[in-house]
Amino acid sequence: MKPQVQRRWSWILRLVAAGIMGQTLYFKFTAAPESVYIFSRVGMEPWGRLFVGCLELAASILILIPRTTAYGALIGIGVMTGAIFMHLTRLGIAVQGDSGLLFFYALAVFVSCLILVGWHRHTLSGFRLRE
Repeated sequence: MKPQVQRRWSWILRLVAAGIMGQTLYFKFTAAPESVYIFSRVGMEPWGRLFVGCLELAASILILIPRTTAYGALIGIGVMTGAIFMHLTRLGIAVQGDSGLLFFYALAVFVSCLILVGWHRHTLSGFRLRE
């Protein structure tokens, strides 16, 4: 992929991941009934809801800073792995009649972050790909 095309796609994926995680922060930090329900179902209310919100906030900020994109994406992968796992084991794909929207968002962030880590791995300290 040409560098300028990859750079554009990188920004698109950054905005997708940071946008989705950032949008959910309001619900987590204001104890919206949907968030309280989800974290109660998985036995992590309220501490888990606030902790995950803080992780998502940090990941969103780091993803948008070019030098720290890979670090934010790694945090995003970790958080979304937990979200996907909880959907598959305790919550179900559809939660409170959302037709699987939250699950789809988690997958979109996970895939976006996975690609971003691959593209920006050279910025990770101590990571050198053998040539």
